[in-house]
Amino acid sequence: MFREVARTARRLEKEEAIDLLRKELRGVLSVLGDDGYPYGMPLNHYYCEEDGKLYFHSGKTGHKIDAIMRSDKASFCVLDGGERKEGEWALTFRSAIVFGRTEIVTDEDKVVAIARKLSRKFTDDEDYISREIEEHGRRTLMFALVPEHITGKWVREA
Repeated sequence: MFREVARTARRLEKEEAIDLLRKELRGVLSVLGDDGYPYGMPLNHYYCEEDGKLYFHSGKTGHKIDAIMRSDKASFCVLDGGERKEGEWALTFRSAIVFGRTEIVTDEDKVVAIARKLSRKFTDDEDYISREIEEHGRRTLMFALVPEHITGKWVREA
């Protein structure tokens, strides 16, 4: 059902792709938007080791939420900062793409726990994290992307 990387020599092992999902701060979530147009938006994410899902926070309304409610299918792509060899212009980078289905997280304790873990990717200031959750938590929607297929590859610009 899902395509494999065409250039197999550039394919990352699944664990390497998951490592990118763990480490990278942002990626692009793509959904089926209005009138059948693809809609991709940059988002922060948290990869959960325990259940293998990607978690995102959002407002409770808007284009993204409307699209998710219409169709739960989505993809998410991350890429690292890449490396450039001395004296070369070409960048070599790694990327991972997740195909899966979205689900809304309704358990309030889980929403808070995931919000804390996601926040810790950006700061270790626990007081700040607690204030943000207290102030904005009730207005936040948490959703997960449940992976059906994860792929990764490296690319050298040329």
